[in-house]
Amino acid sequence: MARFAIAVHGGPYESQAPISALRFATTAMSAGHEIARVFFYHDGVLNALMRETLQDEANPTSLWQKFASDTGVELTVCIAAALKRGIFDEREAKRYGTQISMADGFVLAGVGQMVDAAITSDRTITFLP
Repeated sequence: MARFAIAVHGGPYESQAPISALRFATTAMSAGHEIARVFFYHDGVLNALMRETLQDEANPTSLWQKFASDTGVELTVCIAAALKRGIFDEREAKRYGTQISMADGFVLAGVGQMVDAAITSDRTITFLP
């Protein structure tokens, strides 16, 4: 079985990248493969933004949260890209004097976390917008 690192570069409503990545990750794990980490980069960090959606609209953020909860796979968000887009966890919100805007289940980290996942994986799969 293979070990995958996944990078999501597309935002939740601008492209199919997040949903395609989620389907890939879910299918890979159900086939017995391992996901080292999912790393959200560029506009992909918007998947970690706390938001309300319409009842009849899919919410990619909650789908990722459920995936992480069910599988234990870490959802890592690029800290530089997140801060540029107004996404703050508790620590960064205190630092910048603002409110928490990152959804539960996501973790801010540097690009080094993606590099680490890529090095320790058989394949890195990138989902672009």
